[in-house]
Amino acid sequence: MPRYALKVEYDGAPFAGWQRQADQQSVQGAIEAALSKLEPGAHTIAAAGRTDAGVHARGQVCHCDLVKDWSPFRLSEALNYHLKPLPVAVVDAAEVSGDWHARFSAVERRYLFRLVSRRAPLTLEAGQVWQVKNPLALEPMQDAATSLIGKHDFTTFRSTLCQAASPVKTLNALDIREVETDWGTEFQFRLRARSFLHNQVRSFVGTLERVGAGAWAPEDVREALEARDRAACGPVSPPQGLYLMGVGYPEDPFRG
Repeated sequence: MPRYALKVEYDGAPFAGWQRQADQQSVQGAIEAALSKLEPGAHTIAAAGRTDAGVHARGQVCHCDLVKDWSPFRLSEALNYHLKPLPVAVVDAAEVSGDWHARFSAVERRYLFRLVSRRAPLTLEAGQVWQVKNPLALEPMQDAATSLIGKHDFTTFRSTLCQAASPVKTLNALDIREVETDWGTEFQFRLRARSFLHNQVRSFVGTLERVGAGAWAPEDVREALEARDRAACGPVSPPQGLYLMGVGYPEDPFRG
């Protein structure tokens, strides 16, 4: 039974998240339904990470097992045909070994969070970014972000619903850039780690936004981290600015 890795892009707005839901539309459910059009029967796919409701992806990775030998190109084309008109696309596919796993074989996840500062309501970017009306200062946010990089107990920045066995994670990078665009001043937060806790990225961004707005000092973020107390966290940002950009593996299954 051949196994295939799929690289998936989606707009999270109409979905209750990645994970299959009994009574709500999910990305996993949409792909599994498309697979059942290719090979009748039940299908269960596994993903590198479960994104929450409203969270987008440019490079989510999942895998599926099929009976028939498909060329990766034909498989992606067929799936995209049956995924229409949902905002989900298989942008790449590759055949992988039977023991390859989208989640357990991964060694890195990369996220982007987009935050736009402008007074007027957003129109074309609505639902794709988090908009704040107040101006933000980049340098204090960058200063505060340095205290989050490395191996820490991230209890403060972990959802109370998180099911991870330990709050200790290693954050490899948290880079913040200010970009002047035609739709306002955009702040791009790029994060890399082997894995993340539930709501960790959104907790980081919501807290750092308070630093940029001047409501928190950079030292307050360090103290919040050291508190190891969820109550010490700043606001949690909304989901629409968050994108799963890519997943790293020891060998890229899509390079060939």
